[in-house]
Amino acid sequence: MSERTPLLHYRLSASVNESGEHHSEAGQDALDQPPSAVRRRSTPSQPQKLSTFFGVVIPTLLSMFSVVLFLRIGFVVGQCGLYQAIAMLLVAYFIISMTVLSVCAISTNGALDAGGAYYMISRALGPEFGGSIGIMFFLANVCGSALYVLGLVEAMLATFGVPEAGLDSASKYQVLPVGYWWSLLYGTGLLLVCLVVCLVGARIYAKATFIIFLVVMVVLATIFISFFAVKPQVVTLPGAFNSSHTTANFTGFKLDTLRRNLEAAYTVDYTTNTMMTFATVFAVMFNGCTGIMAGSNMSGDLKNPSYAIPRGTITAVIFTLIIYTLLIFLVACTCDRLLLQRDYSFLRDINLWHPFVTIGVYSSTLSASMSNLIGASRILYALARDDLFGEPHRASSSKPRTLVKVGLVKVGLVRLVLFSGKLNTIAAIVTIFFLLVYAAVDLACLALEWASAPNFRPTFRYFTWHTCVLGIVGCAVMMFLINPIYASASIVFMLLLLLIIHYLCPTSSWGYISQALIFHQVRKYLLMLDVRKDHVKFWRPQVLLMVTNPRASVGLITFINDIKKSGLYVLGHVQIGDLAVLPSDPLQCRYDSWLSLVDHLNIKAFVNLTLADSVRHGVQHLLFISGLGGMRPNTLVLGFYDDVPPQDQLQDRSFHSDRSLDDPALAEDQEDPLFHFPPLRGSTPDDKNQGGAWEGKALGPQEYVCIVADAMKMLKNVALARYFGQFDRQRALQGPVFVDVWPINLLRPDSSSYVDTCSLFLLQLACILSMTRTWQKAKLRLFLCVEAGRSLKGAEQKLRLLLKELRMKADIHTVPWDEQVALHWQRQQVGVAIEAEPEKGEREGGEKEQEKVIEEAQKEEEEEEEYANSFPSNTVRLSDDYLHAVNRLILDQPFAPPAVRFLYLPRPPADTRRYHNYLHQLELLSRNLGPTLLIHGVTPVITTDL
Repeated sequence: MSERTPLLHYRLSASVNESGEHHSEAGQDALDQPPSAVRRRSTPSQPQKLSTFFGVVIPTLLSMFSVVLFLRIGFVVGQCGLYQAIAMLLVAYFIISMTVLSVCAISTNGALDAGGAYYMISRALGPEFGGSIGIMFFLANVCGSALYVLGLVEAMLATFGVPEAGLDSASKYQVLPVGYWWSLLYGTGLLLVCLVVCLVGARIYAKATFIIFLVVMVVLATIFISFFAVKPQVVTLPGAFNSSHTTANFTGFKLDTLRRNLEAAYTVDYTTNTMMTFATVFAVMFNGCTGIMAGSNMSGDLKNPSYAIPRGTITAVIFTLIIYTLLIFLVACTCDRLLLQRDYSFLRDINLWHPFVTIGVYSSTLSASMSNLIGASRILYALARDDLFGEPHRASSSKPRTLVKVGLVKVGLVRLVLFSGKLNTIAAIVTIFFLLVYAAVDLACLALEWASAPNFRPTFRYFTWHTCVLGIVGCAVMMFLINPIYASASIVFMLLLLLIIHYLCPTSSWGYISQALIFHQVRKYLLMLDVRKDHVKFWRPQVLLMVTNPRASVGLITFINDIKKSGLYVLGHVQIGDLAVLPSDPLQCRYDSWLSLVDHLNIKAFVNLTLADSVRHGVQHLLFISGLGGMRPNTLVLGFYDDVPPQDQLQDRSFHSDRSLDDPALAEDQEDPLFHFPPLRGSTPDDKNQGGAWEGKALGPQEYVCIVADAMKMLKNVALARYFGQFDRQRALQGPVFVDVWPINLLRPDSSSYVDTCSLFLLQLACILSMTRTWQKAKLRLFLCVEAGRSLKGAEQKLRLLLKELRMKADIHTVPWDEQVALHWQRQQVGVAIEAEPEKGEREGGEKEQEKVIEEAQKEEEEEEEYANSFPSNTVRLSDDYLHAVNRLILDQPFAPPAVRFLYLPRPPADTRRYHNYLHQLELLSRNLGPTLLIHGVTPVITTDL
């Protein structure tokens, strides 16, 4: 069930999916019957949902009215005094109030399913964060259940336990043996009772909690009446405290008693023999506030969770705050400090009828324990149903069977927590777990608010991002005040769970808040990225790589990913077509394949596809519209236009995922199902019959050179990549790695400048490549072509000084090329104006046309120094013999072959009729050189300034 479907469909289908009892046969029968018959037959099988009062208010009240109300309210006042107790209560309720506001906002923003807080967090922050917090919340409920069971055992032993040796029995009912193992046995028995009630179902649990709620309310009423009706009396202190003080006073309402109870007086806790502090007392008292999620945990059993959770939770929080405040004030006015510190069951001793408080303690703690158990079961079931931990932990198709498994797991965990033996021992752990969960809920609401997503419009509007931040800060501060070690350990444990879930859980369709936040921040910073403030010091390559078919371009795609140096990287593709005659956009269905390729190759690139009537127009579109603001491509990379047949690298086993290698069925299939790219040209029988690799191309040589010229007109750097179809980076990087740079325009032997814009651009790209982590061991080799008439050492020294100023490390090798230059000048002497194979349109010009060409060539020679990057009439002057000689010069260097070569790419000629000859010269120059980049730079990219 995808959560991208409409909300109404989601609401209708969620209950069906959750029940797990609808079979395909029954569904088929229902289709054949009238709707009324189906409705009559299906209505009785639907479980009845709980209302706001029974599903939220009562569980929340009973979870908050538990151990603290009956057994620890005097402990808090006796240790902290009235002032600090009130301050502690306000801090605790401030923290939970901020969390309640966040819970109300999230719960009213859409359809809620089973899982409570886990469901809210996971659907807001994603499966990793939600799953880790969900497990922490499950553990918090487990520890909370153990806490309440221990509180119930403590109350039972205080009433029915056999006194210690040397003390007389105060009642004939004190018959239960006492001791650590006996307490463990009693706790286990009570835990099994809670398990049985929870397994029966939420409906029975709601009925049981309603009866307990009535009992607790009656007991609470008797407690308030007792403060006014009971006369002052002397109370015998429990014999467990070995001290000279055996009695304490219940003074009734006295001003002296109130004055003595105003200030704090921390002392040793007689149950754990540890010194109390503000943090330890707050940890105990905060357990009375941790029940605010009890109603949220029942979200799957509520009639209308979005309506019930906000109203029920806020009602319960306000009611408990009033009760706790009144009790703290009444206790401080009527009870002696010694009584509060050394008798945690004093409310029973001062009650009108002592068994009332005992019944209230038993009822509230039992109900709170059941509430935590059923909440833990709902969370664990939701975790298993979401399949966050893989196949072994997946929820069964039978919901009752799954709930039994979940119940046994949680009971086993609670049983382990019971080994701690003392209530105050695990109070700090429980409090920290709940605080961590509350902080996560606030963080989820904060993220939704900051993301400014249009679909985040909760009906509950009494919250802002300020309340979320205050809730997070309050939870974090109190966690570390209570116990820094426990707090740090819980955070580390949560992060470990986050990493485990990240690698185990499958991709979900819930929606990730991180994507919304990233979009929000990226948009903001893109607006701040001002192109008018660009500086050459901070230049980086931002590459648009045009890809005809990714099947033959894997090597080039991975290489350009290495050379981009944290810059923008866009994979561009042009689809030939006209949208006016097509029924729909043919590119929309292809984006997934391209994005899967990006993930498969583990590269950091964007994908930009366009539809155009020609490749040239498509490339122009991409150069104009790719990127946003200051992030736009400044370099165009094209594959070389030659007759090399492409090879399908996606069929290579090394490019397949491990899944296809393990599965024989997938291994037999040559195509990875993730990549739906068309077959390569020349790979089908029809292509082979039509002429092989040259046929089937989407553009011709004339249009190809036009694309290069267009990019330079748009002030884009251009790189032509040749022989990268067989490029294997892993194999290329084995052993010594070299990158050769030839920074001279080899098509202009009469111009030997090494410091023009294009040459410096070559040096910059080569240096950037060597700075990347993958190529950091590569050594740059710079080849300096020098004629014999010039000083070899002088030219080398000047270039070495330039590299030093540019902070580049490279080995400089001088290469004499007198023989190659002689071939060029020999061609010049034969006739600079005679073309090798004049085109038909030029044959009718005669001698006047030749003289005109000679004049143009002389004029271009005069402007040579001013336009060092120009390509005047080399199509006329250069012979194939010269180009072959230069090609052999590059190949015959007495050094180890490089992994890649960088060559100077001259500007295309101004005369478009010479484009064919221009491309022919580039082909001869780079023939059989291996992976080669022909590069032309048009913008300055290097500076020597600080």
